[in-house]
Amino acid sequence: MTTVRVGGQPSKVTMRTYQPTPATIERTWHVIAAEGLVLGRLATELAHLLRGKHKPTRAPHLDTGDHVIVGNAAKIDVSIRRAGKLYHRHTGYPGGLKTTTLAAMLEKDPERVVKLAVKGMLPKGRLGRQMIKKLRVYPDATPPHAAKPPAPTLAQDAAPSRQCTAFLITAALFLTTPTDRNPP
Repeated sequence: MTTVRVGGQPSKVTMRTYQPTPATIERTWHVIAAEGLVLGRLATELAHLLRGKHKPTRAPHLDTGDHVIVGNAAKIDVSIRRAGKLYHRHTGYPGGLKTTTLAAMLEKDPERVVKLAVKGMLPKGRLGRQMIKKLRVYPDATPPHAAKPPAPTLAQDAAPSRQCTAFLITAALFLTTPTDRNPP
């Protein structure tokens, strides 16, 4: 509560912090072509969009982020030094520790590499599990769903922040197949 003097008389002005509600959260779709992008920088930008940190209505305890579609995950850029990185998982049986290198995982399941990198940058717990559900990763350039045209990753008016300029693509080019580009 703040007291302000208006015309000699004290007046009480209350200042409240904005709290978004589930009804006021607006979610948009972002399409990102991952071809030639570095894995860590890509994952940082994806986590930024999934958490909703680019919005002025962000709240740390709510999921205010957007949906993100990533294409060409098989063509991400990984340095030779990082190709030897090890991923561990356990089968649940005694002695069931399985180890895989990053290079082998990129060949077998490239979308899992991107998801694991982004998952490590999200909050742990229920909120993080809810956020990671809004990420869709595909190894090739054509995602199977195209219900409505997604928005580009940055507004044309906004100034690009950090490495966002590399992510700016046109959604129409990304979602059309080669047969759609050349009409009969």
